[in-house]
Amino acid sequence: MALKCGIVGLPNVGKSTLFNCLSNAKAQSANFPFCTIEPNVGVITVPDERLNELEKLVKPEKVQPTTIEIVDIAGLVKGASKGEGLGNKFLANIRETDAIIHVLRCFDDGNVVHVDGSVDPVRDKEIIDTELQLKDLETVQKKLDGVKRKVQTGDKSAVKENEVLQRYADALNQGKSARTVEVTKEEAVFVKDLHLLTNKPVLYVCNVDEGSVATGNEYVEKVKAAVKDENAEVLVIGAQIEADIAELETFDERQEFLQDLGLSDAGVSKLIKMAYKLLNLETYFTAGVKEVRAWTIKHGMTAPQAAGVIHTDFEKGFIRAEVIKYNDFISLGSEAAVKEAGKMAVEGKEYIVQDGDIMHFRFNV
Repeated sequence: MALKCGIVGLPNVGKSTLFNCLSNAKAQSANFPFCTIEPNVGVITVPDERLNELEKLVKPEKVQPTTIEIVDIAGLVKGASKGEGLGNKFLANIRETDAIIHVLRCFDDGNVVHVDGSVDPVRDKEIIDTELQLKDLETVQKKLDGVKRKVQTGDKSAVKENEVLQRYADALNQGKSARTVEVTKEEAVFVKDLHLLTNKPVLYVCNVDEGSVATGNEYVEKVKAAVKDENAEVLVIGAQIEADIAELETFDERQEFLQDLGLSDAGVSKLIKMAYKLLNLETYFTAGVKEVRAWTIKHGMTAPQAAGVIHTDFEKGFIRAEVIKYNDFISLGSEAAVKEAGKMAVEGKEYIVQDGDIMHFRFNV
């Protein structure tokens, strides 16, 4: 399931530093704009403590976590929607992602140049929002022009489509993102193929200094106030601190470093989990002596669809799924004990897989 989160932001806000912490891929990180010319793609392992617990009980030969893709996209500048700087390339790259991680500079440092001369994360956010909104407005307007011609012929479907598109155009004209427009499932179909940039789910990452990493700062509070109506998550992270943590060799050293800062978990770990959730993803497990493995599914997938993630034949020839709840497996200690306790369910084609389910599929091809 190749779903991507794109890391975006103005130049010099810490995108590439953060990307390097997330991935083994090494994006060039330097103190000047546009050091990331091509989007760097990293395949990121998703931390999941449940895998560790399953490993202890099953003792498999191999453990395989799930992954997502993170794309580090070139820094955007004012005028990108008109092709300024690397605008066209930036917008094309972001259109290919499924969700946006928007990095905002929330720290003062005279040694790190800000492209606009001063630190103001809300202004920075609005610069990028405006560029994406202008591009979306252009896309919606082009579609509207075509639909209006159909409306004149009396096409009833076109009348409805025109009404929905007009709502998006009105919102974008008011400086609001497409994701703020409330539509029904049926209405959303009219804009699905437009791949609107501001319709993508977004996570705002406030990149702070070491002193603010545990409690945040004034800049962070301003960001939270600015996005309160957006239905978006805000995460506080210190990209430079994360880079320092990544340099430490052992788990114990990293934990000690985090404790000294008053943190229980590394920021990148929280970021990956939040990105996974942002993409509307969930995890189910298969557990055997050969392998304990996490599998990625979209929220709401049925048992046959989940089986198809392993192999298309599993979906085509699906007969049933044997399902154990994670908590039952952990509390009872083994598959045999779960069966003995009557806790293993046999589910059919209509079953909606739940996050954390441990599954075994029966199929016939």
